Amino acid sequence: MKPAAPLRSIPAVEKVLQALGDAGLPRPLTVDIVRRELATLRKERGSLEFQEVLARVRQAVQTVLLTRIQPLINGTGILVHTNLGRAPFGDVTVRVLADLAASYNNLEFDLTTGERGHRAEYVERCLSLLCGAEAATVVNNCAAALLLSLRHFTKPPRNEVVISRGELVQIGGGFRIPEILETSGARLREVGTTNKTSLQDYAKAIGKETGLILKVHRSNFFMSGFVDSPATDEIAALARRKRIPFIEDLGSGAMIATEKVAGLEHEPTPAETLKRGVDLVCFSGDKLLGGPQAGIIAGKAKIVAALKREPFFRALRCDKLILAALQTTSELYLSGEAETGVPILAMLRTTPENLRERAKRVAVALAELPVQITVGAGKGQIGGGTLPRSSFPSVTVELQPRSGRVEELAMRLRAGSPPVIGCIAHGRFKLDLRTVLASQDEALIQALRNSLKS
Repeated sequence: MKPAAPLRSIPAVEKVLQALGDAGLPRPLTVDIVRRELATLRKERGSLEFQEVLARVRQAVQTVLLTRIQPLINGTGILVHTNLGRAPFGDVTVRVLADLAASYNNLEFDLTTGERGHRAEYVERCLSLLCGAEAATVVNNCAAALLLSLRHFTKPPRNEVVISRGELVQIGGGFRIPEILETSGARLREVGTTNKTSLQDYAKAIGKETGLILKVHRSNFFMSGFVDSPATDEIAALARRKRIPFIEDLGSGAMIATEKVAGLEHEPTPAETLKRGVDLVCFSGDKLLGGPQAGIIAGKAKIVAALKREPFFRALRCDKLILAALQTTSELYLSGEAETGVPILAMLRTTPENLRERAKRVAVALAELPVQITVGAGKGQIGGGTLPRSSFPSVTVELQPRSGRVEELAMRLRAGSPPVIGCIAHGRFKLDLRTVLASQDEALIQALRNSLKS
């Protein structure tokens, strides 16, 4: 009797679905995964037992499940982790979002007149106060804020943007400032060199085609040694004399004196930058500000109003949930409650002594498991392209399994519920408690226990 042909050994879709049972996904998605896996097997023209086919499908289902956006435990020590959703929201913000999302709201309705209202009017007022600006507005991210400003100011024949070569940086996701500028239709007029730019370089570059002077804060890298560039107020004075708009992209959006936090250097705030004579600043809502992803523009009222009249502005505006989260974050700052109500700031203020006590409790809870546990010292970072030279003392829980590879432990933790993300160094899996919320300690212990028992 001839052996079964490879293609005839591939089971029917329905048979695989019945064996899978509840995969934790909507049935149409599960069916699609099964069909794709069986199609791959047909192309391979291999012969597998049914249980082997089922194992492959289960692995494919698990891979898809892990792509769902879900809460996790950040044990990396990086506060504003771009890959992990950047800034988490505090309890107050979460409650506001839950209430707002579950009902209708006055997004564009004036409760005083009973007529159509203006979107973001309240949050814009809060942000202008926070930034010490005449006016402010919000778009969906900082790159969009910069793009909107460039499209407004660089229209032919004045479509040149004067910018220092040392500020043509690459931001997250491989996006580069020159590419963003060119997308807007602007032409770059690079001045100075990578490491040195003078005020005279700016002055020489300004001509009849100059539409804007742009300064980009080097928040995600630093240069040292033979380096020099003019101060913001010097460029601002030149821009005023030449009657050229001057914008600074701050990136991080710090609203606190970062130099007063142990281990951090000074990060310019929107308020101090505007005081130096800049016409507009733009920055992110989800970095040091600790709010949702958004691009905030603040500065002269006449310019902000003009930006909001741009047809392109509608394509960049934020939805009700982003505006509500940003509104709540702004209120926390204005009411003096940001240090406790904004998690990023609370994490920065947490003492190493507090972290060490938490680490000891985690170690005690895992004492009987087959793992060597060490409470170590770590170095936290802001992340998100912010204060790259700054770090602050932290505390780590370090795990070295007595059997099996540490990479396998890391994999099991990533696949757990909730997933736990840390780093591997010197043969140990390290969790920095600076970025683990205190409310997550019990969930962390349970996730570690589950993975170590596997």
